[in-house]
Amino acid sequence: MKQSTYLAPTLRDVPSDADVKSHQLMLRAGLIRQSTSGVYSFLPLGLKVLQKVENIIREEMNRAGAQQLLMPAIQPAELWKESGRWEAYGPELMRLHDRHNREFALGPTHEEVITTLVRDDVHSYKKLPMTLYQIQNKFRDERRPRFGVLRSREFLMKDAYSFDTSFEGLDISYDKMYDAYSRIFNRCELDFRAVVADSGAMGGKDTHEFMVLSDIGEDTIAYSDESDYAANIEIAEVNVIYKKADEAIKEIEVVDTPGKKTIEEVSAFLNLPVEKLIKSVLFIVDDKPCLVLVRGDHEVNDVKIKHLLDAQIVEMATEEETKKWMNTVPGYIGPKDVNKDITIIADHAVEAVVNGACGANEEGKHFINVNLGQDFTVETFADLRNIQEGDPSPDGKGTIRFKEGIEVGHVFKLGTRYSEAMGAMFLDENGKNQPMIMGCYGIGVSRTLAAVVEQHHDENGIIWPSAVSPFDIHLIPVNMKQDDQRELAQELYEDLTSSRFEVLMDDRAERPGVKFKDADLFGFPIRITVGKKANEGVVELKVRKTGETLEVKKDELVTTIESLLYK
Repeated sequence: MKQSTYLAPTLRDVPSDADVKSHQLMLRAGLIRQSTSGVYSFLPLGLKVLQKVENIIREEMNRAGAQQLLMPAIQPAELWKESGRWEAYGPELMRLHDRHNREFALGPTHEEVITTLVRDDVHSYKKLPMTLYQIQNKFRDERRPRFGVLRSREFLMKDAYSFDTSFEGLDISYDKMYDAYSRIFNRCELDFRAVVADSGAMGGKDTHEFMVLSDIGEDTIAYSDESDYAANIEIAEVNVIYKKADEAIKEIEVVDTPGKKTIEEVSAFLNLPVEKLIKSVLFIVDDKPCLVLVRGDHEVNDVKIKHLLDAQIVEMATEEETKKWMNTVPGYIGPKDVNKDITIIADHAVEAVVNGACGANEEGKHFINVNLGQDFTVETFADLRNIQEGDPSPDGKGTIRFKEGIEVGHVFKLGTRYSEAMGAMFLDENGKNQPMIMGCYGIGVSRTLAAVVEQHHDENGIIWPSAVSPFDIHLIPVNMKQDDQRELAQELYEDLTSSRFEVLMDDRAERPGVKFKDADLFGFPIRITVGKKANEGVVELKVRKTGETLEVKKDELVTTIESLLYK
């Protein structure tokens, strides 16, 4: 490919609306251009990387025995209503009407469509297990699109779905996909962790997220410093044994705490350690009030509440709802003398609090010397808080540390969540109807591209791993007006492309400095400079990743490049 006619518009300045390196570099290197908020065009360089990632995914999916198909992006509302997700999915679902006023959605995922496809055409255990996948654009109406294609409203995704006759079979299919994902992200040269996670709106129980480690990650990974344990902070179990303080129980007292709402303010005002405070947070769980208690130095985990109560929707109460149920404002809530219609649940740490402090359910007042059993009761104790750095690892090995991560893949064991709701049944060996056991496996292809850039760059530009680089070689004749340079560059271009290298030749009439800056910005693995020694058949070869340079004779160029790219 000749750069003079190639659509790769570069930018010298960092775009003002690009906050992270991957977004900045993808714009500056001409990989993407924004159409509207959260919607991007992929220009030729960007598309080539997408295709490289797609090919890796396709190879590993096929290797794992999956079959590729393509489903429609526009999905009828009836399918989503049949599964129960039309309302539950929320405002991220892009909904539309056709000219007949029928309701549709632009697909953010394809559980409903794939389930009906298999339901209608697979009826016997003899056709199972089966895993189907597609690579297709998806749509989610993100409230706040950001970070370029890392959080966008239209994105390229690979989604796969497995169908088995038993949960043991699902375990096998799940493990195959888990291993395939590990191979995919290793081939993309990503530093990642597979972490235990929450399935959210997808449904299902067992699930892992594949998280690329990055300072700009929107999720926090809790991992052990002595084992391979890793989990999303929202799902990481707390494995702490709390000991009650050995002190005499005192009588409860009410004290004035004017304007003191936060844990820190109350702790300082009462001269009590935060561990002595009981934080009370009112949630509305499936339209019913639930008061959740944690120790003052801990944070409530709403995902754990959802799992404990087997709930669909868990939301913190608004100020109006707080006044309705607690007769006070947030900051002064407590568990004493609570409305009998309010369920009270508490984290295990609250059991160990002796002579604690909490809100008095009256603005500007708190209780001190509050004790479980004497002053309030709890319906259920459970692990309801976020894990913290320094906590023991749930697997009993080491201590918990935190890292930020970018989610690039997610695998779920759906079980019968969709097959039962939508009637995807099969006849077993005994001729009995049974629900298919399903799994779901997604990779954000465009997110993966951005994650590669986020991990592989320097101050000069992108540093592409060989497997996903848009081109293998950037061939740069320093001066196209010099006959020997131009002729040698053309000869090398033909030799290298015939050797199946992908080559971009900078044949522009630009200054050398401009060409070299663009080469560093594009970040292909190998740069070949045809310069002053062209008449001797000698060129300079530079490795983008290491900065290593060496002079190579034209006859030795192919073998030298092969040794560098494929070692």
